[in-house]
Amino acid sequence: MRINRKKFIYLISPNKIYKKFFEDLRKVLGTRKISFFQLRLKRYSLKRKILIGKKVKNICKKNKVKFLINDDPILALRLEADGCHLGQKDMNIKEAKKIIGNKIIGVTCHNSINFAKAAIQSKASYLAFGAFYSSKTKKTKYVANIKIISKIKKITKIPIVAIGGIDSKNYKNLLLNNADFLAISGYIWNNKKYEPLEALKRLK
Repeated sequence: MRINRKKFIYLISPNKIYKKFFEDLRKVLGTRKISFFQLRLKRYSLKRKILIGKKVKNICKKNKVKFLINDDPILALRLEADGCHLGQKDMNIKEAKKIIGNKIIGVTCHNSINFAKAAIQSKASYLAFGAFYSSKTKKTKYVANIKIISKIKKITKIPIVAIGGIDSKNYKNLLLNNADFLAISGYIWNNKKYEPLEALKRLK
């Protein structure tokens, strides 16, 4: 998986698709700062996810952003997405590969070297670690620190995605410590101070 230093953002959808979402998504993806967009909708029916997913996929395609589905390789297959993201409680990589084939499959490793080693062995496309900072998007069960990035970098070249409470004040620290991509959601979509596009522009 090629790493483009200018496109270090891995954007995750808001929990709720609001009225202006698609318009905001077009603007945000149009900045050319985003490598991945993950559709993460926990409380929607399959039918709604498919409708939303089709629209999102088209916007991603126009802006050359990889479109990923959270947790659900079967939905990724139906939407012909570029891949999926798996949590530790989801299907394993081997099973997911049987469904979507040789597409992008990223794995949550929390703060665990052992989870990372298992994912490396299963040929994951990227390893996601966190939370590095406290987040309002998701309850923080696991806390990761910067040291884990350098430990993992010593054993693999697989890209590392940092996640959890990342914003304009703390993102540079993760990039300086060799995180390849930064997974961001709340700072863009639930920012009380800035519109999504304005918030994104602050991540220079």
